[in-house]
Amino acid sequence: MEKAIQLQVRKDLDAREQHTILKLKGNLISKGFTEIIHILDQDEDYHINTFETAIEKRNEVQQYISAFINQENLLDAVSLK
Repeated sequence: MEKAIQLQVRKDLDAREQHTILKLKGNLISKGFTEIIHILDQDEDYHINTFETAIEKRNEVQQYISAFINQENLLDAVSLK
């Protein structure tokens, strides 16, 4: 069974943040954590990025995302929901 993971992404990103978040999404796909990421408006300030991953990979994916956010200093731009 698949399990959804959600990222809350701020809409008003600078160029570096935009590039780095695209890098995160590309890494999630290239590492085989997901095949597609869906983007929906949450409100005027945030998008919600949702993707499915296998249950057995869920903790690994969350740890990877958290480490990436910390390493790339994206704490104000993106968060796990």
